[in-house]
Amino acid sequence: MTSLASDLLALGPAALDPEGLAVSFGLLGVLAIIFAECGLLVGFFLPGDSLLFAVGLLIAGDRFNQNLILVATLISIAAIAGNFTGYFIGAKAGPAVFSRPKSRIFKPEYVTRSQEFFDKYGPAALILARFTPIVRTVIPAMAGTSKMNFTRFAIYSSVGGVLWAFSMTTLGYFLGQIEWVQKNLGIITLIIVAISLVPIFQEFRKYKKSISTEPPS
Repeated sequence: MTSLASDLLALGPAALDPEGLAVSFGLLGVLAIIFAECGLLVGFFLPGDSLLFAVGLLIAGDRFNQNLILVATLISIAAIAGNFTGYFIGAKAGPAVFSRPKSRIFKPEYVTRSQEFFDKYGPAALILARFTPIVRTVIPAMAGTSKMNFTRFAIYSSVGGVLWAFSMTTLGYFLGQIEWVQKNLGIITLIIVAISLVPIFQEFRKYKKSISTEPPS
């Protein structure tokens, strides 16, 4: 995992190219990236939706010599394992991190808001979060920090993981059999990456706005 992280950092912006990542690192690399993106807070910048979609496209084009069902199943397992890891990270380290009253990023009220979020939306929050970049990386740790019931978390997080893995790879696979898509794979990949980056920019803008409107201490 350490070697993979070093390789990704060395790639720089190329690390956001899902097609290149899948081809370069193979199935094990894809699984490691999905695990990190779904469970480790440092993995929020990694491609998730676009990577799964690209894997499906590559399988359809015989450029990724793997069985679609097997790949989707393994990705489901990696995503679920990542979420479980994120939950326990939040349960162990979350209270200490979010109890710092002067922290600009990890504020105690985030735990309260997270608990209210789970109470309001229930299981749907865990399933819908799976399809939202950044949120799917952070929400397992927040669930652990807010002491959400683990059995409940495990059930719905697993359902979301399976739905996400199979829907995204299958969508890529079937679209990958369309001739126009095959001929314009580079353009399709760029569009997917751009869409995946939108939430990152939105969160960055919110963060900048919160800093600018925060009264001086």
